[in-house]
Amino acid sequence: MSITLTESAASHVSKYLSQRGKGVGVRLGVKTTGCSGLAYKLEYADAVAPEDEVFESHGVKVLVDPQSLSYLDGTELDFVREGLQQGFKFSNPNERDRCGCGESFRV
Repeated sequence: MSITLTESAASHVSKYLSQRGKGVGVRLGVKTTGCSGLAYKLEYADAVAPEDEVFESHGVKVLVDPQSLSYLDGTELDFVREGLQQGFKFSNPNERDRCGCGESFRV
């Protein structure tokens, strides 16, 4: 089982946590929603919960709850800039389909 960050994503998270003045990394998970059934949840984490699976890439911790792990195994999180847009991009080998609006996916 693994979840990874690209160097770009790790740099962005590190910079944000530094500006924020607190935090141990990012928490990645899934929630039930949207046309296709699942959507990614991403938030900055201030503490590691006892049940969290912890992965580390480029010095940044990624925390994942056990229920989300099977949907996210092998996922790489990148931070991209495309024109005037910037944000996190998920490369998930478990994804089988994505809704037209891009807000949800199914495995």
